[in-house]
Amino acid sequence: MSNIKLIIEERPSNIGNFMVGRLLPFREKRMVGPFAFIDHMGPTCMSNYENLDVPPHPHIGLSTLTYLFEGSIMHKDSLGTEMEIKPGQINWMTAGKGIVHSERTPEYLRNSDKMLHGLQIWVALPKELEEIEASFFHVPENEIPEWQLGDVAFKLIAGEVLGKKSPVPVYSPLYLLELKSRSRQTVTIGDYLFGESGLYILEGSIESEGNIFEPKQLLVAKDSKLCSFEMAENTTIYIFGGEAFPEERIIYWNFVASTKELIEKAKDKWLAQTFDKVPGENEFVPLPEQNKHYRL
Repeated sequence: MSNIKLIIEERPSNIGNFMVGRLLPFREKRMVGPFAFIDHMGPTCMSNYENLDVPPHPHIGLSTLTYLFEGSIMHKDSLGTEMEIKPGQINWMTAGKGIVHSERTPEYLRNSDKMLHGLQIWVALPKELEEIEASFFHVPENEIPEWQLGDVAFKLIAGEVLGKKSPVPVYSPLYLLELKSRSRQTVTIGDYLFGESGLYILEGSIESEGNIFEPKQLLVAKDSKLCSFEMAENTTIYIFGGEAFPEERIIYWNFVASTKELIEKAKDKWLAQTFDKVPGENEFVPLPEQNKHYRL
């Protein structure tokens, strides 16, 4: 019997002036553990007149994780943070009761050809913490735990698993692992995983139970404890998951919450433009049309 519960294909989605591959949420699987949203950005080659420009927009009830493979993004937020993220580094922004941020191509790259490739992830906060104060945390590449098992290189981007702990300050039991193989390797780590678990293939392929899976596929496991597969040479995958929350989460635009009341409060606040401002920014992303549905 197969341990794969669901196969999710990347779907194209426009986030303003930039196309991404959306993995979560999916109609048949809104969340995997506390992970509520995953976008694969690129790889996109932008010419000297093309830039990433996502004007200030708000979030509540979640932490965002940005992890780049190529390129650079300048993050600015309403706490006064101004941080450039480069490949291999982690930006972890916790919205809590509310934060506003912008994401743009850094000024020194705006008139040159450039690449952009990475992951953007939303992790929902536990109900008792969804209205905490906002915060921002940056992790340099050399502080991310990494180790080697055979010909597979591991990195623990966030969470705690396999006897390792990432410095990213997460708020619930979870894990986000990067695995890179140089040669064909069998990986058996199910005894160390917990909760719900997903596996995303960035490049290369994996074989599980006689089936071959390729890039831009997200596999959701029936039982994380049975996680065993074979990685082809030069394959990169991400294994993520953790304990699911007892309550459902509602997603509306950039807001994640356990109740519609918190969503409505945030909508009214953004319409009134009473969120804190991002220093040096004058633009903002308007609230979507009022008939936009909640996603449960």
